Amino acid sequence: MAPQTEDTAPVVDSSAEEVPEKNNHEHNMEHHDNSSHNHQESPVKPTDNSNYVSNEQKLKGLDGEEAVPDQSPIEEVALTVSTVDDPSTPVYTFRMWTLGILSCAILAFLNQFFSYRSEPLGIGAVSAQIAALPLGRLMAATLPTTVYRVPFTNWKWTMNPGPFNVKEHVLITIFANSGAGGAYAIGIVTIVKAYYKKKITFFVGLLITITTQMMGYGWAGIFREYLVKPAQMWWPANLVQVSLFRTLHEKDVRLKGGLTRIQFFLIALTCSFCYYALPGYMFAILSSLSWVCWAWPRSVTAQQVGSGMKGLGVGAFALDWASVSSYLGSPLATPFFAIANIFLGFLIVMYVITPISYYTDLYHARTFPLFSSRFFRSNGQPYDINKVINSNFHLDEAAYEEYGQLHLSTFFAITYGVGFAALTSTLTHVMLFHGWEIWQRSKSSLNEKPDVHTRLMGKYKEVPQVWFLGILASMIIISIAACEVYNEQLQLRWWGVLLACALALFFTLPIGVITAITNQTPGLNIITEYLMGIISPGRPVANVCFKTYGYISMTQAVYFLSDFKLGHYMKIPPRAMFNVQILGTVIAAIMNLGTAWWLLTSIPNICEAEILPANSPWTCPSDQVFFDASVIWGLIGPKRMFGKLGNYNAVNWFFLAGAVAPVPFWILHKIFPKKKWPTYVYTPILIGATGMMPPATAVNYTSWFMVGFIFNYVVFKYRKVWWQRYNYVLSAALDAGLAFMGVLLYFVLQLEEKNMSWWGENLDNCPLATCPTHPGIVKKGCPVF
Repeated sequence: MAPQTEDTAPVVDSSAEEVPEKNNHEHNMEHHDNSSHNHQESPVKPTDNSNYVSNEQKLKGLDGEEAVPDQSPIEEVALTVSTVDDPSTPVYTFRMWTLGILSCAILAFLNQFFSYRSEPLGIGAVSAQIAALPLGRLMAATLPTTVYRVPFTNWKWTMNPGPFNVKEHVLITIFANSGAGGAYAIGIVTIVKAYYKKKITFFVGLLITITTQMMGYGWAGIFREYLVKPAQMWWPANLVQVSLFRTLHEKDVRLKGGLTRIQFFLIALTCSFCYYALPGYMFAILSSLSWVCWAWPRSVTAQQVGSGMKGLGVGAFALDWASVSSYLGSPLATPFFAIANIFLGFLIVMYVITPISYYTDLYHARTFPLFSSRFFRSNGQPYDINKVINSNFHLDEAAYEEYGQLHLSTFFAITYGVGFAALTSTLTHVMLFHGWEIWQRSKSSLNEKPDVHTRLMGKYKEVPQVWFLGILASMIIISIAACEVYNEQLQLRWWGVLLACALALFFTLPIGVITAITNQTPGLNIITEYLMGIISPGRPVANVCFKTYGYISMTQAVYFLSDFKLGHYMKIPPRAMFNVQILGTVIAAIMNLGTAWWLLTSIPNICEAEILPANSPWTCPSDQVFFDASVIWGLIGPKRMFGKLGNYNAVNWFFLAGAVAPVPFWILHKIFPKKKWPTYVYTPILIGATGMMPPATAVNYTSWFMVGFIFNYVVFKYRKVWWQRYNYVLSAALDAGLAFMGVLLYFVLQLEEKNMSWWGENLDNCPLATCPTHPGIVKKGCPVF
């Protein structure tokens, strides 16, 4: 707990003087034509003590070299992130370790616990961020200040080195991020035990959980030079936490007639906390309101069009922050150009492709519901997977031929095609728009003029590359050993682990670039499922294991890089960040698996919605989608779904469509280099907009866009001072208030099954939206056409 560590540095950057120069916007136009931030107007100089430097201020080196701006070239970053650092601030404190480990363990338990429920509640790190402040200050006020010396050394430490500081607070939040993220590999354990009813031991589950979570550190270490230090890689979601840290720790100046940021935060937090009692317990219909369904209560077509949860969502909206932010994240933390890309993609898929496909009966679409992730037989009845599995946990081909082909709703099939296109579009877009920048950085990264935050971080010791590579090598070895020794449980061979690692290595950089700029992360799940399904069909567990090693190790790398960028903005020593991330990941993995194992072995029929009691919350919606994927890609296999033996082979053309989609916008950018709008069209985000559907629904998208448009376009453009002071603070307050009330409602009321029973408790007022419309298809509660 020594307050001073080898990571500390003596002084803040002082190697330059300020000189007047043309504004940052003009500089960016000349030197950053490919930058993707939203230049709607030049930033204004704030009226509070945010340490923001005016556009006319530039930094000039003592050796007379070309001046560089004394601020980030990204406007949102310049308006939010401080350029002041005190390297002597202690970080390895007793308070940090205690509160960090506790927050990590508690959030891991709660998020895993709630993930099995019909309405999953994700409790983000912002809740721990809020709770840590009073606890940290209480510890600073009460812990002894005695200094202890280690005999025969110069080491000394104290339980209380002084006031609770912001760097301790950041590291506690990094711990909490580890617990809030969940562990994807838990899905393997869940589907094997709850859906397939097969054997998997706790030890095997622990091996795959820890290795898949930790492997991402290797990819993060390899690409951190490209995805953390460059100013253009600005990671928008981190600005919410940066803004909240500054609100909680810095003295704020009240604007005339306004509120300080901490006052605003407390008011918004209280309102969010109180309000969530309505959609969270008393008036659940606020999560999806559809006037179309009220207007036409007996029309199947109208309800298919109007339902926000089971249809197209035309006119549907939510008055519930959980519905707004649950799948796409906070719209207040996403730049508007990304919001516009996502909503345009949603409009094309949901309001053009889907209705045309459905009402023209493409793939017998009208035999099935318009919007569903379930499996069906050709007559529209549910498909019983257990009838086509043999005793060896492989596909029984003879039984499959006799029982019939597996069918999907047309929307579900289209979302897979969209996933194909998003993957190839990611590669093409990054190559065309960012390929030269990446190449130049790989050739001469040391000659790049860093922004102010990178210069300040240069005072701290970096994490040696061998640390990252050592973790990567050890995780690969353990993974191969686990798959070979316990092959009867995991079905994956050693070559599958190596191939999954190769995919993760190849895709981490392009997907990291997209995430760092747009706040949206395209996934590798579909390509990993597809590839393994081709190579080794009929083995569902091998398929999901391969997907987890390929997809999640890459996604974990992106999460780790995001946390490193948060530390970069808050000037946290990189080695402290690394140590906290490693420990937090291990603790969270153990807690996730322990919680899941307890629920899976103690709740009868968990995840089996057909045989659970009517009011049971343990329906596992996310695990249902994970199970569906294991059936489509692993058990049945892509050859029988998207190949010559399947119904959906035309969907493969989406690969080609996605690959060529960025080309027209790149050509326009080259023809009209002074026009910025072609660089704002992010085809991977536009095409992959509906990648979260299902389990996300139309109302999640429509409500998310409305809130994002108001705050990140209208308010950002016309009330920039308000946006700078309060936007990210509001986002944090809404998240924290919802999380606190959600936990309170569960443990006080829902755990005791004290539920309300009235029409306002219905999550969707469109009961006919799931009805098929093909003549002669009969479904209980639906009219016959």
